[in-house]
Amino acid sequence: MTYQPPFKLTNNILALVANIQRLVGRFEGFSTGSVRPELRRQNRMRSVQSSCAIEGNSLSLEQVSTILDGSPVVAPAKDILEVTNANNAYAAAGDFVPHSVRDFKRAHRLLMAGLIADAGKFRTGNVGIINRGKVQHVAPKAPLVPKLMADLMDYLKACRTVPRVVVACVAHYEIEFIHPFSDGNGRVGRLWQHVILVDDHPVFAMLPVESVIRASQTEYYQVLRACDRSGDSTLFVEFSLQTIEQALTDLWESFRAEPSSPGSRIAQARAQLGSRWFARKDYLKIFKSLSSATAARDLAQSVADGLLEVDGARNQTRYRFL
Repeated sequence: MTYQPPFKLTNNILALVANIQRLVGRFEGFSTGSVRPELRRQNRMRSVQSSCAIEGNSLSLEQVSTILDGSPVVAPAKDILEVTNANNAYAAAGDFVPHSVRDFKRAHRLLMAGLIADAGKFRTGNVGIINRGKVQHVAPKAPLVPKLMADLMDYLKACRTVPRVVVACVAHYEIEFIHPFSDGNGRVGRLWQHVILVDDHPVFAMLPVESVIRASQTEYYQVLRACDRSGDSTLFVEFSLQTIEQALTDLWESFRAEPSSPGSRIAQARAQLGSRWFARKDYLKIFKSLSSATAARDLAQSVADGLLEVDGARNQTRYRFL
């Protein structure tokens, strides 16, 4: 008999699923190929930066953008490698089979290459999570991990009676509970939720759920601990569905509201920034789904067109509308 993770399909979960399905339906008229490339790229960067930041990575979204554009930044080498690895893993999300143990290990290897010696291999030692000197979670013993992960993957393959968006959240929790690797379990759990969602509908490839989780990081860990104590992941599923719902709402707003041409973006920036000096990061705050590289091109073209004056160089560059 296929393993059944312990959770309940509450009325709240069903209501969240219905709203998520309604939001996904709004995108049905869009071809994923027609979506602005900068929006797709920016949202992946937000996923990468946020998932790494949850684990203590110090890099800002602008620094992540600079790294992925191939330009150098002054930052710890470990932080740069974490971001590069995460970008490679998220870029491959659509190629992973959600119920494949082999692909799951390959995803972890991409995430943790060069960071730990046993990247892509299940742990051989016992682990626990300690916070401020207190044990928060004791993971199952190492010899149990292969069977537990095989059971989870069988569930992901066989389950057809539960909405896939719920299954994705359940998998996220189960991965955190099993803690199959010596390190990187949080990152691979969030990535695997993303993999299952992308397999369900292409719109999820553009969805930076991790940035919503990052904004609610304290609650994220509190809910994980509460589910550990109860032996039931219902609360975590509800929390995760709420983050997906919020990310879909934010994505829809960016589709509706953001100007799609450099000229219209510059006009909107002029209306908001007036005649004060501003930096590229201020421009990006107005257009949250824009990549740093596209922002730089907008500003450089406006300088060339005589719309902006410029002062300083590189990271100290400032602009002002004429």
